[in-house]
Amino acid sequence: MSANLTSNDVDVTKEKLMQDLRMVVADAEELLRATASQAGEKVSAARERIQGHLDAAKERLEDAEAMMIEKTKAAALATDEYVHDNPWRAVGIAAGVGLVVGMLISRGR
Repeated sequence: MSANLTSNDVDVTKEKLMQDLRMVVADAEELLRATASQAGEKVSAARERIQGHLDAAKERLEDAEAMMIEKTKAAALATDEYVHDNPWRAVGIAAGVGLVVGMLISRGR
């Protein structure tokens, strides 16, 4: 992995991590349901401990999702305000980026 991660790379990585955590939580819940009929003191204690960890993980995941949504909204609002406050600068930046991307695409052919 590159040492120079962009903000978009970090956002994609965070979203992938959250998806993976959701899958782990779902799998753990399914495992707990599947072992519900298992008897024994050790199994019961393990299930209770796992359920406690699972509940805590679900809460942290929900908090992380809420924080990510808030940061995304704040970034979108800041971008919107910047574009409204500096419309010609934003047009110039977009044109410059478009020109660079166009040149890179044409060189690759």
